[in-house]
Amino acid sequence: MNPRFPAHALSTLSTAVLAALATLATGAQAQTPNAPAADPPAAQTVVVTGTSTLRAGFATPLSTTALGATELARLTSSSQADILATVPGIKAEGGGGEVAANVQVRGLPSSGQYQFTPLLYDGLPALSTFGLNSSAYDVYIRNDLGVRRLEFVAGGVSNLFGPGSVAGVLNYISKTGGAKHQGVVQLEVADKGRVRADAYLGGPISDRTFYAVSGWVRKDDGPLKSGLATEGFQLRANLMHRLDKGTVKLFAQAIDDKVQYYLPLPLDGGSLERVAGADGQTVYTVNTAQAAGLTSVLPGGRTYSSPIADGVSTQGGSLGFVLDLDLADDLALNAKAKVARYQHQFNLFLDGDGIINVPELQAQYLTNRSITGTGSFTYVDNGQALAAGTRLFANRVLNRDRPADDASAELNLVKRMQLGGATHNFTVGTWMARTTAEDNSITQTYLAEFANQPRLVNLVANGVNYTRNGLVDPSVGYTQNKHRATRTAIYLADQIEAQRWAFDAGIRFEKLSGDIRRETTATVNNISQGGTNEAAALTSAVVGTGNFLAGKVSTSETAASLGALYKLTPATNLYANLSHGFFFPEVRSVGFNAQGNPASYEGEVIDQIEAGVKVAAGPFSGTLALFTSKLKNRRSVTFQNTGGGGIAEVVTLLSTEAKGVEASMSYRLMPALLASANLTYTDHEISEGALKGRELERKPKTFANAALNYDDGRFDAGLSWNYQSRAFTNNANTAVLPSYSLWRLSAGYKMPMGGDTALRLGLGVFNLTNSQGLAEGSPRVGAAQVGGGQFFVGRPILPRRVSLTATYSF
Repeated sequence: MNPRFPAHALSTLSTAVLAALATLATGAQAQTPNAPAADPPAAQTVVVTGTSTLRAGFATPLSTTALGATELARLTSSSQADILATVPGIKAEGGGGEVAANVQVRGLPSSGQYQFTPLLYDGLPALSTFGLNSSAYDVYIRNDLGVRRLEFVAGGVSNLFGPGSVAGVLNYISKTGGAKHQGVVQLEVADKGRVRADAYLGGPISDRTFYAVSGWVRKDDGPLKSGLATEGFQLRANLMHRLDKGTVKLFAQAIDDKVQYYLPLPLDGGSLERVAGADGQTVYTVNTAQAAGLTSVLPGGRTYSSPIADGVSTQGGSLGFVLDLDLADDLALNAKAKVARYQHQFNLFLDGDGIINVPELQAQYLTNRSITGTGSFTYVDNGQALAAGTRLFANRVLNRDRPADDASAELNLVKRMQLGGATHNFTVGTWMARTTAEDNSITQTYLAEFANQPRLVNLVANGVNYTRNGLVDPSVGYTQNKHRATRTAIYLADQIEAQRWAFDAGIRFEKLSGDIRRETTATVNNISQGGTNEAAALTSAVVGTGNFLAGKVSTSETAASLGALYKLTPATNLYANLSHGFFFPEVRSVGFNAQGNPASYEGEVIDQIEAGVKVAAGPFSGTLALFTSKLKNRRSVTFQNTGGGGIAEVVTLLSTEAKGVEASMSYRLMPALLASANLTYTDHEISEGALKGRELERKPKTFANAALNYDDGRFDAGLSWNYQSRAFTNNANTAVLPSYSLWRLSAGYKMPMGGDTALRLGLGVFNLTNSQGLAEGSPRVGAAQVGGGQFFVGRPILPRRVSLTATYSF
């Protein structure tokens, strides 16, 4: 579990960066710097995601959202959730930190991450297949100043191209160099020890070739201080070459980063707010540097040291290209491909030991584990005895090594034809991908006080050692899994323009083949941790047997879509789309039967309808839509406690229904002042089985955003509000997550520095009111979680954080 940075990725990026810097050094003096253009109005933005013809979002029969570079810079704090939470139809929160944002789409059952929404950069997937392990797409690639805009497209033919998804596709589009050299350099500092530097450079290499390089480096002791640092860097680069009849773009990325991740923790059972710990201070996280290197002795005398200090670490990179070529006046070719390799770990502190899961008094700890007599609790670091009233919190570290390889390619032809007084854009194409990912893990249990950055604790009772340097169980869980998915799709689409009408129609056929290899486990006893008279838990370990279950699964599904838009007036369009689509079950969800063969593997079918109106009249633009969706045979995968401290992926089969309304608007009150808002209301429920009629877990019925932004070119300021209504922690609806609001404030002053250069000094405040709204309960407890006790295990949104930025544009 000590990944190395792949040399090929770093070499490729280094070459691109050096070439760009050399070009800048030799050519910058001959060019006049220019500032980036302002973001166009959303209704006028040409959508390139999930389509083969260029249309403004206002003129397409799809649900579309576009956010420009200025909006992205204003929204970004630390995670993708800061951006995606503002998109209509998406509920997102980043209480876990910078990565693994919980992204949920209206009406669909999801415990979070990106289960229904592929994440693309420049039309190329971050990773082609979700569910080989549970790592989210955003652990592999991050945003930077090189992003031009975000597009979210759902409905119609958007689910036919590339990796596809009827629920929607997220696509970040990068800046490319232009005729003049330009750049941005930004320094950010924030409380709790955050320092980050960002840069973007772009410009010409020749009259046909252009470069763009962007990246960041940062160190962060927060946003919740645990004594474990978040630190690393990312570089991205692209080269664009103009052909006589098209363009070719090359993309590269390298990342070497580690991020601390935060799971739920015990809160006050009445107020559902954070509580004081052993030192009297409010507990924000139970992550602790004292668990770094926690060491277990395993069978055969092999020692294992926890890599928990590395948190969520990613090292690796990707290479890709996109070719757009006009073969004739009415025939175009598009080809794209990408390869990626990442050494990746997702190490985390769990939310309890899987037995009690809440803080305990010392006497309670003994009683709850049937330890008789008087126990001696002492701190590991200095041997001093704990004060009588000090509460304990037994917890686990889940150490997970998850390397991944990915390759994807897409090729299509677009033929433009005039038929029956209408313009048809026929697209025929194929998309192929192969992804391999591992999930190798060891779970260790340890004992600590309940506090911020808690100190580890040893226990001796009746001459028996129940811990060794805080370790309670050397391996309460073990996995060694390797999964591969091979996907092949063909599609045919027609996008039609006919006077006042626009139509989309298409069909996609896809096959997924999965390879599964999992090591079986056994419990081995009588393993000494180096002490004497050790307790049973301390001398037993769950380990691999060397025997593997292996199998193959495959299934094929067909998706079809139809959309129509009618131009009622120059300012008003009516639209509707319907889709019959599918999701492939996560390969990790496939179990084995008693004969050692993989269980059944069938597609999860979704039917979706949306109809609404789009308005763009002068300073006002807006949408209003009704929608409904039905999903059958969803295999929902969650990590749950199995008793005795173990943890396992539990699969639940769900069918769901949802219907609702969605509205969004923006209104320019004056040239420098813009008001915007969106609201999604969904009536959702489980439609079959024992939980029929229950609401979907962690899914508010209402989520909304509103913002007021001022920018006169010199001074800018913004105030935004995000609202989540009441939700439930689980599908059994046994515990409530109350509604909450999240406010953000930003302000800046831009000082011209001569020519088109400028310096902007900015202030940002995340969670202005320091809300403690709950984003989730404890998925590990599942349906057993209820309210009303002394403690409630949940994850509040991150606390208030103030940042300062200095941005120099040239």
